[in-house]
Amino acid sequence: MKKTMLIKSVALAAAMVAVGAQADTLKKIKESGSVTMGVRESSGALSYTLGDGKYAGFHYEVCTKVLADVQKSLGLAKLEVKYQPVTSQNRIPLVQNGTVDIECGSTTNNATRQKDVSFAVTTFVEEVRIAVKANSGITSIAQLKDKAVATTTGTTSVQLLRKHERGAGIDFKEVFGKDHADSFLLLESGRADAFVMDGQILAGNIAKAKNPADFKIVGEVLSVEPIAIMIRKDDPAFKKAVDDSIIAQIKSGDMAKTYDKWFVQPIPPSNTKVGLPASDATKAAWASPNDKPVEEYMKK
Repeated sequence: MKKTMLIKSVALAAAMVAVGAQADTLKKIKESGSVTMGVRESSGALSYTLGDGKYAGFHYEVCTKVLADVQKSLGLAKLEVKYQPVTSQNRIPLVQNGTVDIECGSTTNNATRQKDVSFAVTTFVEEVRIAVKANSGITSIAQLKDKAVATTTGTTSVQLLRKHERGAGIDFKEVFGKDHADSFLLLESGRADAFVMDGQILAGNIAKAKNPADFKIVGEVLSVEPIAIMIRKDDPAFKKAVDDSIIAQIKSGDMAKTYDKWFVQPIPPSNTKVGLPASDATKAAWASPNDKPVEEYMKK
């Protein structure tokens, strides 16, 4: 019995040491001279691929500036930034296990996720909406009855649709895309009648479509959600470094310029405009930087 307890105690202590070491991201970056950024391949103008291992987008650029500030604060002459594509399904586990040091995609900060990871201060406040074909005649949630609705595996958008007061009792079929581009393809190809997702992701995919005019964003706003950069839990030093950089970008006006660059101006590779000026909710988040979860936004 004593031997068993001793073994368990040693194992627990080793696990605690391992977790502690894993959570010291600044130390890890300084010792290795490298950092891994989690990126999305089709998260609208927040984070997307240009091909050949190159990425772009609002959160990608914000994170690049954060890591430049981290490099400077650590006194590193050079910092190698590695990119790890993540999906809605694997993004949290990859942050937890140390594969990804900073996730710069399109992740909603909510109370459930805060149990597993930490979030930097909010950089973008999203509205969840519905995209349909322009000639579909669909303009509201009620018209989704008996329709096929696309959503991306690992996201919460369809749950929000079902919970919405006007979505109660509306029977529709869910079809799943492995990522946002795949979900949009379901709509584009006619396998889905609607795609429910963050408005900027919808707008970004529509902007990159062969014929953007064939699609439109309609219906009631399903949810207002704070989108933030995700990092490992219980790593206050790294969180402070990330938060300080973001707040500095906000105060200098650089954040607004970066936002305008990706959501208002033409963006690569097709040089089309997403056409989504910063909302009042996003401006409010910049005015009072915070890491409140979506549940705080839902309080009346």
